[in-house]
Amino acid sequence: MHALFDDAGKFLAGRILSEAESSAQIELDSGKRVKVKAANILLKFDKPAPAELLAQARDVAASIELPLAWEFAPEDEFGFADLAREYFSANAPVAEQAGMLLALYEAPHYFRRAGKGRFRKAPAEILQQALAAIEKKKQVQAQIEAWAAELAAGRCPQPIREQLYKILFRPDKNAPEYKAVVEASRTAHQAPLALLQAAGAIDSPYQFHWKRFLFENFPKGTGFPPLAAPQPPQDLPLAPVQAYSIDDSATTEIDDALSVQGLGTGTVTLGIHIAAPGLAIQPGGDLDKVGRQRLSTVYMPGYKITMLPDEVVQIYTLDAGRANPAVSLYVTIDEATLAITGTETRLERVPVTVNLRHDQLDHIVTEAWLQDASVQHENTPQPLLDLREQLSFLHRLAKQLKAGREQVRGKPETFNRPDYNFRLEGNGKAEPTGSETVRITTRQRGAPLDLIVAEAAIVANSTWGQMLAEHGVPGIYRSQASLAPGIKVRMGTKALPHAGIGVKSYAWATSPLRRYVDLVNQWQIIACARHGKTAALAAPFKPKDAELFSIISSFDATYGAYNGYQAGMERFWTLKYLQQNQVAELDATVIKDGMNGDFLVRADTLPLVLPVLGAQGLPRGARVRVKLGAIDEITLDVNGTLLARLDDPADQSDDGPVDEDEEEAVAGPIAIAVDIDETDGTGTEAGAGQPG
Repeated sequence: MHALFDDAGKFLAGRILSEAESSAQIELDSGKRVKVKAANILLKFDKPAPAELLAQARDVAASIELPLAWEFAPEDEFGFADLAREYFSANAPVAEQAGMLLALYEAPHYFRRAGKGRFRKAPAEILQQALAAIEKKKQVQAQIEAWAAELAAGRCPQPIREQLYKILFRPDKNAPEYKAVVEASRTAHQAPLALLQAAGAIDSPYQFHWKRFLFENFPKGTGFPPLAAPQPPQDLPLAPVQAYSIDDSATTEIDDALSVQGLGTGTVTLGIHIAAPGLAIQPGGDLDKVGRQRLSTVYMPGYKITMLPDEVVQIYTLDAGRANPAVSLYVTIDEATLAITGTETRLERVPVTVNLRHDQLDHIVTEAWLQDASVQHENTPQPLLDLREQLSFLHRLAKQLKAGREQVRGKPETFNRPDYNFRLEGNGKAEPTGSETVRITTRQRGAPLDLIVAEAAIVANSTWGQMLAEHGVPGIYRSQASLAPGIKVRMGTKALPHAGIGVKSYAWATSPLRRYVDLVNQWQIIACARHGKTAALAAPFKPKDAELFSIISSFDATYGAYNGYQAGMERFWTLKYLQQNQVAELDATVIKDGMNGDFLVRADTLPLVLPVLGAQGLPRGARVRVKLGAIDEITLDVNGTLLARLDDPADQSDDGPVDEDEEEAVAGPIAIAVDIDETDGTGTEAGAGQPG
């Protein structure tokens, strides 16, 4: 005697060796013996053999028309053998009974399980819904297969193109577009990113980086909602100064300007004037919400996304020829010793006479030009000549301020590498396409005009940081406990020392048109200027305000993402420069050992760090000539091969450990969220490095 039984939802058949009231010992074809509860035995039969019965049952199950079987089924609960006799014949053999069992079990949309071998027919309404869902699933699967076939053939279906960045970086793994990419990658044996590139899903490498950034940071686009630009207060006094700004030519959000009074009198007053949108933008208002959402202006070569709408910027930017609202810090200085003897903060309108552009003037405003009035330069603009005495004083002051900070730091600040400026020819203010000709120029850090502006900003940010603390008004500070390796700059609400700069406290407050934390600090500073000792009661943010911590957290993450994108796009345009100028070799300096036997070098005349193969044991600081390999504009990757060492090894010594500011990222695999090893859409999202 044989038996067909249910083993945890799997139907098995075997020979009954022994049988008791509640169980039976059954031997399977494999020879394995199992103990089966009597309730799980669904059929007993003499013929055919167990394996043959199961084979016949599967064939019978495949032949059963489920809609017809559903029609034959009674409304009440029934057994599979009963329905087999209704469907086939009153004398349905055991193979047909077993076939009906398998068919019913595998069709839960038609028949609901009611116990061991027992079923109920699904209600008609539920059945229709289930059949419709099954049909839809078939259609979706057919669509997935069709899209996958197109991708494998080198064509990108439009729905996948439209959802490209969602598929790659934040996918719904149950979506048919995602599943089509996974299926095509498996079929074509290609990494997803390479497959999509080959299928033309990516319009251009530049668009890939740009749209990925927008997807992750500006999913609703970069436009501003229609908002009225708030007008400044009308009762601000006019400052008795003639101020001027010093910025790059591309700067349109002019946050800061300087003025100097009293030269030759023994007491000089330096005015540091900061644009004051905080006088009109109200915390919690619509414009504040825009600023808090964006948190900063986004910079990239040839383009930027401003934090505030242009109509707001134009009201508050410190353009020449206007007297715009400002928060001014007046610093009293002993002209002989350059010692700071006092400070005062005022809210006022500041006349700006000229906007100096350092990229146009750095070749004129040298240390020699500032120190020696007899040094002349052809085509020097008259406004610059008019300010020569003031700039000379400011440069002397800046050098002394820097030296004082370096004493606190315990070591001098070094500017060994230049800053690089990127210019895209022909794009104006329009969004770049990635095909523009790029020009890369250098500007040495610490140039006189740069030093003047930097030291003035440090004075303002540190002075106002201390003022907030003295008034019991919280602010957003940047601090660094020490210059020891691994000790990073942190943001917080306490006025703590900044070892890297060499000041007692440091609160960003000089760029309120461009950084949200500066705008927040400006609100707090305005409260101090207006209310003095009672400022803590009037300031928008109170001590231990949870909103401040929320702003810090959001700003840290967003500002890091923006800076990362700027660095990535500068690398993109540097690689474009190599291609456009057919640069095949370059000179570089070793900065650290890399991985896998390579080492990292920094190009001598370009903002480029890359891995180089071909030598072992070169010390940091060694100068080399490198042959460049292939450039990948998607991964922003390029590597090199050592051609020659340029310096004398006998004169070269290891420069010691790498400074943290030299730990520049080198392009590597792009982490995407497409996992071709998953079998369904229930897996966790995992990054998959794609070499591109």
